[in-house]
Amino acid sequence: MNIEKPDSDYCILIADDDVDDQYMIKQAFASINLNENIQTVNDGVELLDYLHKKGKYKDIETPCPKIILLDLNMPKKDGRECLKEIKKNSKFNRIPIIIYSTSSNPDDISYAYEIGASSYITKPYSYQELVKIMEIFKQYWFKIVKTSHTSL
Repeated sequence: MNIEKPDSDYCILIADDDVDDQYMIKQAFASINLNENIQTVNDGVELLDYLHKKGKYKDIETPCPKIILLDLNMPKKDGRECLKEIKKNSKFNRIPIIIYSTSSNPDDISYAYEIGASSYITKPYSYQELVKIMEIFKQYWFKIVKTSHTSL
């Protein structure tokens, strides 16, 4: 079966301060042939700079995120603050944001949905489980769901 890959003008943006988690997600995507246009940022400030083309992204052509995988607990500005800011901005509020967190706290999950998360995934304990989750992610977000794109 042929699965659509992201357009070259779009990317999956991973916002996570744990470089090991970033690496594991990229490896999982590569293992399911979803390895193009993966961008990473290390904290909430960098995520917002990426979207607003500020700081180190000021003079760089950055692809528009088709989806943002967002960790809740990051330095400088956490995922909750970023989610609120992004969803209040008419330029970015249509970008699906999937929370990808170690927290399985029902309060965190409920709050994430209240402020605009599209989905909530608890980080798995094994790489094999991560690959299974990312295969479902790929099927859902790139084969089943239709998303609108806005250029940054």
